[in-house]
Amino acid sequence: MHPLRRTTYERNDALKDVTFSVEAGEFFGVFGPNGSGKSTLLRILAGIYAPDSGTIRVNGLLSPFIELGVGFNLELNARDNIRINATLAGLSKRQIDTRFDEILEFSELERFVDQKLKNYSSGMLMRLAYSIAIQIPFDVLLLDEVLAVGDEAFQQKCFTTFEGFKEEGKTVVLVTHAGELLMRFCDRVLLLERGVVRAVGSPSDVFSDRDSERDMALGRTLK
Repeated sequence: MHPLRRTTYERNDALKDVTFSVEAGEFFGVFGPNGSGKSTLLRILAGIYAPDSGTIRVNGLLSPFIELGVGFNLELNARDNIRINATLAGLSKRQIDTRFDEILEFSELERFVDQKLKNYSSGMLMRLAYSIAIQIPFDVLLLDEVLAVGDEAFQQKCFTTFEGFKEEGKTVVLVTHAGELLMRFCDRVLLLERGVVRAVGSPSDVFSDRDSERDMALGRTLK
């Protein structure tokens, strides 16, 4: 509309000098405000995004569950999508046949197995996707905020699987805004703000430090 006006741009670095390590068998949390780079970080770990610089090392088979509906064909029913997704994840036909009923049972979608996914709600898609993801013999599981769309009863089922992952020594990286989940499950958490690592440590220490900073900032504002 204004061809003679100069267009200016502001560079936005989603992540800046982010460095951390996750030990084998560790339940590692990532949290921070919206736009802090959490989902970008998981996509880099999953190999979806390539970092501009630096090195990513992941030891073992990785299963990313970081974006609802990715990998699903909405024009196909759940039965076909289970087989396609499980095949792409590396399961053999025999493994799929063995685990097919278990996937449906965990998702509680037996009644809708022949219904096209385009008619599923976001909660139903989440149930199906998570039920497939946990059947993959992963070493490292990446979880984004996708569990937030599920109902409370199914979330509790998922939390039960978290306990199982910890007992089995699986490595889990969880992104969530739910502080109670971080306190309940995570061995350590990473606080991201504007793409910068502000703290890494036990949940109690990181939350304590963050609350102290907020109190100081509030005090300065009130003055």
